[in-house]
Amino acid sequence: MATAKDGKGGNRPPLELHVPEPHYRPGDAVDFSHLSIPEPGAQPRPDEACDAKETHHLCDDLIRVLGDDDQAHGPWNPRLSPDTLRTMLREMALVRAFDMRMYRAQRQGKTSFYMKCTGEEATSVCATHALAADDMIFPSYRQQGCLIARGYELEEMINQIYSNKGDKLKGRQLPIMYCSKRLNFFTISGNLATQLPQATGFAMASASKGDSRIAATWVGEGSTAEGDFHSAMTFATVYNAPVIFNVINNQWAISSFSGFAGGERATFAARAVGYGIAGLRVDGNDALAVYAAERWAADRARSNGGPTLIEHFTYRAEGHSTSDDPTAYRSADEQDEWPLGDPVNRLKKHLIALGEWDEDRQAEQDAELDAMVKTAQKNAEKNGILGHGLHHPFHTMFEDVYEELPWNLKEQAEQAIRERAIKWPEGRPKS
Repeated sequence: MATAKDGKGGNRPPLELHVPEPHYRPGDAVDFSHLSIPEPGAQPRPDEACDAKETHHLCDDLIRVLGDDDQAHGPWNPRLSPDTLRTMLREMALVRAFDMRMYRAQRQGKTSFYMKCTGEEATSVCATHALAADDMIFPSYRQQGCLIARGYELEEMINQIYSNKGDKLKGRQLPIMYCSKRLNFFTISGNLATQLPQATGFAMASASKGDSRIAATWVGEGSTAEGDFHSAMTFATVYNAPVIFNVINNQWAISSFSGFAGGERATFAARAVGYGIAGLRVDGNDALAVYAAERWAADRARSNGGPTLIEHFTYRAEGHSTSDDPTAYRSADEQDEWPLGDPVNRLKKHLIALGEWDEDRQAEQDAELDAMVKTAQKNAEKNGILGHGLHHPFHTMFEDVYEELPWNLKEQAEQAIRERAIKWPEGRPKS
């Protein structure tokens, strides 16, 4: 055995660091038998008003409702109506259809960037259904399902992705970083985890004003390693803020697996234990379980029970973004072998088992949704696509920051407009 060489350690062995390694690399056979997947319905459901400690055993468990028989089981079954289940299925399928067309649009050069959420649709769509319409959503960059579940117009989303003249954010945000004040959807930030203290702050402000609105925020498991995560958790804990922290554990933070964020040592839900708040770990590909957990946390927050951390245990079925090639760092078989299946398919099979749906209607709906996205895309493209010059007037870059533009910015704006007028010949756009 090697010994320390500085003379101070005596015969003690030298210290070593541990570098996390994923279970599988490209070319490896995939075996998820190391995961503990409990039977659906086996997890107890504490009362929403319980002491936080009564939830902590659930941080190492996995709340599941849908079984292999496609039926709902156990106390977490939210007993939703078939109409609600069909609505959630439709919206998850719409998110998937939207993702497919926007992915192709990026590959065609119509936009610079896109991020799909394939395999994670339930964590946004079904969670949003469990909230009140006026609850404030503080998303990360893979929560397009939240907007779609609240009825945001597809054309408006595509305008933002194209940063064209119809983009209500005036081209000032990266593609997919949406915002909707009308739908209580806070603007997405490209700086990871900044939305967490913002959500906590909103929740604290709502409580201090005696309002009834709560906050819900989403973050990837990799971003829980950011300092903002811990700042938000501390404030939420100390002031009992009515906020829900949704941690989407999709196993990969770009190309780094969850171990680099601490996932080897404990579940991400277990971080609730250290802060003394309620924590739940849920099957993120089980639409009913996601809804039930989010509704439990929302009811708890609304009744002044305080914050809840929910780990949605799911899988990112495709690359991190259009700039990413997942075959460079993970086995190609992972998606097919993932033991919790596909959220859209599982909810579809549940509705079929209830006698409330069938494969023909699903195929018809898929075709309808694809046509809907295609129409919205064509309408948005009339406002312009990447590199085609149809964008907001040039002078708008100086607007919407100051109530009255300072003199130095006025001079810059006038100079820029003069130079732009010289650059463009007569008949070309000057604004």
